[in-house]
Order: sequence, then C-alpha cells, then structure tokens
Amino acid sequence: MAKFPVPQRLAPYALAALRIIAALLFLEHGTQKLLGFPAPPPGGNLPAAFTLAWTAGVLELAGGALLALGLFTRPVAFVLSGQMAVAYFMAHAPRSFFPVLNGGDAAILYCFIFLYLVFAGPGALSLDGRRR
Repeated sequence: MAKFPVPQRLAPYALAALRIIAALLFLEHGTQKLLGFPAPPPGGNLPAAFTLAWTAGVLELAGGALLALGLFTRPVAFVLSGQMAVAYFMAHAPRSFFPVLNGGDAAILYCFIFLYLVFAGPGALSLDGRRR
C-alpha cells in the first residue's frame, strides 16, 4: 500500500483551520438566534432573555468568537461540546433515532469537533499560543 506523504509541520495549521472554520460557522448560529442575522431564527422570533434558546445563543456567539480567536480554547471547547450533546438529545434525538432524519447531524459534528479541540488544543494562529 502506497503511503501518502503529509508534512507534519503543517498539522498545527490544519488544526487551526478546523478550529477557525468550525467556530465561525458555530458563531453564525448565535448571531441568528440573538441578532436575527443573517436571517431570523426558525419561527421568526428572537428568544427572550435567559431562556434556554437565549442561553444557547449566548454560548454560540461568545464561544464561537473565543474559539475563532483561539482564546481559552480547551475550556470553551469543553463547554460547547457539552452544549451540543445536550442540544442533540433534547431537540433532535426525540424526533428519530437517525441523525439524517432528526436534523442532528450538525450538533453531532460540532460536539465531536469541540471535544477533539479539548484534547488537541487550538493549533497554530491562536491567542492561547501567544499567551504562552
């Protein structure tokens, strides 16, 4: 079997790309819930303050921004991974066993990407790396 050479020196940058892109996509969920941008949330109403949906939006907005910057990456990723696990089991799993049918694919992917970041750290291009 042929081996595909991957330069290991690029691994921290690939990890940074995963962190930044996932964080920006996640942040967009927060801006939709809290700011109605780029479009209002499903149903058209912004959540009332201190409700479960509002709390989720705050975590998505603040947590997404912190992860994009690579600041407090491990603890933020841990909290967001837990948020996505709870979101999946509360909002998606009751609809169907299969994620493709219950709309929970994104929640599962976010959960495991964030869980990976807990263990792998932020990669390159992070404020955490500059703080060291």
